[in-house]
Amino acid sequence: MLLLNFSHPLTPEQLQQVEALIGRPVEQTYDLPVHFKNDQPFLPQLSALMALIPLTPQQWQSAPILINPPSLNFITALLLAELHGRMGYFPPILRLRPVAAAVPPSYEVAEILNLNEVRERARAARYANGGENPA
Repeated sequence: MLLLNFSHPLTPEQLQQVEALIGRPVEQTYDLPVHFKNDQPFLPQLSALMALIPLTPQQWQSAPILINPPSLNFITALLLAELHGRMGYFPPILRLRPVAAAVPPSYEVAEILNLNEVRERARAARYANGGENPA
Protein backbone atom coordinates (compact mmCIF):
# COMPACT_ATOMS: atom_id res chain seq x y z
CA MET A 1 0.00 0.00 0.00
CA LEU A 2 1.22 3.50 -0.84
CA LEU A 3 0.22 6.21 1.62
CA LEU A 4 0.04 9.77 0.36
CA ASN A 5 0.10 11.94 3.46
CA PHE A 6 -1.11 15.49 2.82
CA SER A 7 -1.32 16.32 6.52
CA HIS A 8 0.83 16.21 9.66
CA PRO A 9 3.45 13.45 9.86
CA LEU A 10 2.02 10.16 11.05
CA THR A 11 3.51 8.51 14.12
CA PRO A 12 4.72 4.90 14.13
CA GLU A 13 1.66 4.04 16.25
CA GLN A 14 -0.68 5.61 13.70
CA LEU A 15 1.01 3.68 10.88
CA GLN A 16 0.51 0.46 12.87
CA GLN A 17 -3.17 1.36 13.27
CA VAL A 18 -3.45 1.90 9.51
CA GLU A 19 -1.83 -1.45 8.76
CA ALA A 20 -4.16 -3.21 11.21
CA LEU A 21 -7.19 -1.63 9.51
CA ILE A 22 -6.12 -2.37 5.95
CA GLY A 23 -4.67 -5.80 6.70
CA ARG A 24 -1.46 -5.20 4.78
CA PRO A 25 1.79 -3.29 5.23
CA VAL A 26 2.26 0.33 4.21
CA GLU A 27 5.16 -0.13 1.82
CA GLN A 28 5.84 3.54 1.14
CA THR A 29 4.72 6.80 2.71
CA TYR A 30 5.01 10.06 0.82
CA ASP A 31 4.83 13.05 3.16
CA LEU A 32 3.42 15.97 1.18
CA PRO A 33 2.64 18.82 3.58
CA VAL A 34 0.08 21.21 2.15
CA HIS A 35 0.53 24.94 2.64
CA PHE A 36 -1.55 26.78 0.06
CA LYS A 37 -1.45 30.57 0.03
CA ASN A 38 -4.96 31.96 0.47
CA ASP A 39 -4.17 35.11 -1.52
CA GLN A 40 -3.30 33.09 -4.64
CA PRO A 41 -5.42 30.83 -6.86
CA PHE A 42 -5.57 27.23 -5.64
CA LEU A 43 -5.43 25.38 -9.00
CA PRO A 44 -1.81 26.32 -9.81
CA GLN A 45 -0.85 25.42 -6.24
CA LEU A 46 -2.59 22.05 -6.65
CA SER A 47 -0.62 21.44 -9.86
CA ALA A 48 2.63 22.24 -8.05
CA LEU A 49 1.69 19.85 -5.23
CA MET A 50 0.85 17.04 -7.65
CA ALA A 51 4.19 17.52 -9.42
CA LEU A 52 5.91 16.53 -6.16
CA ILE A 53 4.38 13.04 -6.18
CA PRO A 54 6.79 10.64 -7.94
CA LEU A 55 4.21 8.21 -9.33
CA THR A 56 3.97 7.12 -12.95
CA PRO A 57 0.65 7.07 -14.83
CA GLN A 58 0.69 3.27 -14.48
CA GLN A 59 1.18 3.50 -10.70
CA TRP A 60 -1.67 6.00 -10.39
CA GLN A 61 -3.97 3.51 -12.08
CA SER A 62 -2.75 0.23 -10.59
CA ALA A 63 -1.00 0.73 -7.23
CA PRO A 64 -3.03 0.45 -4.02
CA ILE A 65 -3.11 4.03 -2.70
CA LEU A 66 -4.42 5.39 0.59
CA ILE A 67 -4.77 9.12 1.31
CA ASN A 68 -4.39 11.13 4.49
CA PRO A 69 -6.13 14.30 3.27
CA PRO A 70 -5.24 17.87 4.14
CA SER A 71 -7.34 19.63 6.76
CA LEU A 72 -8.65 22.51 4.66
CA ASN A 73 -11.87 21.39 2.95
CA PHE A 74 -11.35 23.38 -0.27
CA ILE A 75 -7.95 21.80 -0.86
CA THR A 76 -9.27 18.32 -0.04
CA ALA A 77 -12.13 18.73 -2.53
CA LEU A 78 -9.73 19.80 -5.29
CA LEU A 79 -7.27 17.05 -4.41
CA LEU A 80 -9.95 14.33 -4.53
CA ALA A 81 -11.13 15.54 -7.95
CA GLU A 82 -7.53 15.48 -9.22
CA LEU A 83 -6.88 12.03 -7.76
CA HIS A 84 -10.09 10.61 -9.26
CA GLY A 85 -8.95 11.87 -12.64
CA ARG A 86 -5.54 10.22 -12.29
CA MET A 87 -6.69 7.00 -10.64
CA GLY A 88 -10.10 6.44 -12.24
CA TYR A 89 -11.81 6.08 -8.85
CA PHE A 90 -12.00 7.82 -5.50
CA PRO A 91 -9.21 6.65 -3.18
CA PRO A 92 -9.81 5.51 0.38
CA ILE A 93 -8.92 8.11 3.01
CA LEU A 94 -7.89 8.08 6.65
CA ARG A 95 -10.02 9.58 9.38
CA LEU A 96 -8.11 10.59 12.47
CA ARG A 97 -9.74 11.49 15.77
CA PRO A 98 -8.44 13.07 18.98
CA VAL A 99 -7.49 10.72 21.79
CA ALA A 100 -9.73 11.54 24.76
CA ALA A 101 -8.01 13.40 27.62
CA ALA A 102 -4.58 13.16 25.97
CA VAL A 103 -2.07 15.75 27.13
CA PRO A 104 -0.58 17.00 24.91
CA PRO A 105 -3.27 16.50 22.26
CA SER A 106 -2.75 13.41 20.14
CA TYR A 107 -4.67 11.61 17.43
CA GLU A 108 -5.44 8.02 16.53
CA VAL A 109 -6.62 6.45 13.31
CA ALA A 110 -10.38 6.05 13.66
CA GLU A 111 -11.21 4.36 10.35
CA ILE A 112 -10.54 4.06 6.66
CA LEU A 113 -13.28 5.73 4.61
CA ASN A 114 -13.86 3.97 1.29
CA LEU A 115 -14.98 6.90 -0.86
CA ASN A 116 -15.46 4.80 -3.97
CA GLU A 117 -17.83 2.50 -2.08
CA VAL A 118 -19.79 5.55 -0.93
CA ARG A 119 -20.01 6.72 -4.54
CA GLU A 120 -21.24 3.34 -5.75
CA ARG A 121 -23.91 3.15 -3.03
CA ALA A 122 -25.10 6.64 -3.94
CA ARG A 123 -25.34 5.66 -7.62
CA ALA A 124 -27.33 2.55 -6.70
CA ALA A 125 -29.68 4.66 -4.56
CA ARG A 126 -30.16 7.10 -7.45
CA TYR A 127 -31.14 4.27 -9.81
CA ALA A 128 -33.39 2.69 -7.19
CA ASN A 129 -35.23 6.00 -6.86
CA GLY A 130 -36.16 6.28 -10.52
CA GLY A 131 -32.97 7.60 -12.06
CA GLU A 132 -31.90 6.21 -15.42
CA ASN A 133 -29.10 3.67 -15.38
CA PRO A 134 -26.66 4.49 -18.18
CA ALA A 135 -25.61 0.82 -18.44
